[in-house]
Amino acid sequence: MSRHVPWAASAAAALFASTAFTSAAFAADPIKIGVSGPFTGGSASMGVSMRDGVKLAVDEINKAGGVLGRPLATVERDDEAKNEVGVQVTQELINKEHVVATVGFINTGVTLAATRFYEEAEIPVFDNVATGTAVTKQFLPPDYENNYVFRNAANDTIQSAMIVDQAIDKQHFTKPAIMADSTNYGQLGRQDLEAALAKKNIKPVTEEKFNIGDVDMTAQLLKAKSAGADSILTYGIGPELAQIANGMAKLGWKVPIVGSWTLSMATFIDNAGANGEGAVMPQTFIQAGTTAKRKAFIESYQKAYNIDRIPSPVSASQGYDSVYLLAAAMKQAGTTDGPKVRAALEDLKEKVDGVVTTYDHPFSTTDHEAISKNIPVFGIVKAGRVAFWSKDDEAAAGQVRVKGVVN
Repeated sequence: MSRHVPWAASAAAALFASTAFTSAAFAADPIKIGVSGPFTGGSASMGVSMRDGVKLAVDEINKAGGVLGRPLATVERDDEAKNEVGVQVTQELINKEHVVATVGFINTGVTLAATRFYEEAEIPVFDNVATGTAVTKQFLPPDYENNYVFRNAANDTIQSAMIVDQAIDKQHFTKPAIMADSTNYGQLGRQDLEAALAKKNIKPVTEEKFNIGDVDMTAQLLKAKSAGADSILTYGIGPELAQIANGMAKLGWKVPIVGSWTLSMATFIDNAGANGEGAVMPQTFIQAGTTAKRKAFIESYQKAYNIDRIPSPVSASQGYDSVYLLAAAMKQAGTTDGPKVRAALEDLKEKVDGVVTTYDHPFSTTDHEAISKNIPVFGIVKAGRVAFWSKDDEAAAGQVRVKGVVN
């Protein structure tokens, strides 16, 4: 059952208004781009924030003349964070709407189930939020000649290593427990955490699973407590992560939470309240104007959607950047033809000044990951928002962190 998201309706109205264009503005037919994600349900704060970021970029590009003399037009589909719905809407976008590319995908399971259709159709797809390590590795040689799946989010190999470094090296925990949801996202993330811990010769004291929609984590938390856990490492999404924090409060037991980027979701921060204070997570973008580009993006977002705190800043910024990367590839290719756009992405000559980073040759034929390990920083939940975990993280975020270049 979908959770009610009070800001979704007003945001949707603003989205329509902010990206409308008239036939008089452009003589050519629009370039149709799919936008696929969960716009309802427990993942909606990520999906709607991503969609909002995409719409901002499209509006800016259209006001500047579009791409190849044509306006961009988004075709939105709500995948409800369900694999089967994701497959259905993907086929609609390809076969009915005839999109030339799609951006989006929030949930790893949906991504893994649906992107094969873009691969078969030779249509580029930008995974701008889902972080499962396997997402960009499904269609590699020699089984596939070309890979049409690109990503501009920090994958879970990067995040899991950061989580473990934070917990073990920076905060000096020695008995972590892992709590992960039962989805592909949670269980693949759990495996990545296990591997990262093993490199430090540490085994979790317990590994607990929970389902989407669970509201009582007492059994899992009691196992962690009895095993002597001094920290909880998490892989899940906001609503259930909040139940972990709230469950600890009910038990009168408090240990730090260090987890994947989703601890920054509004549905964690708001539902956990004071119990979520101090949770730490990797972030590619924190809502702070540490550069002129980020300041302008935040102000544009707030103005367009009449909102102060972005529900999922990471999703919004990565959604925004994905459109500019795609537009740059189309301009370089001189066409919207899928194979030529893919080839352009793999050898992108124009630097793209994004919100998350400056993209300088972000992809190659063998590497479809735009984000490297030097780009994310750590955030911490403070007073109902995500702040920088340390002064060093804030300083790093103020620099232009280019892929693979150590600050």
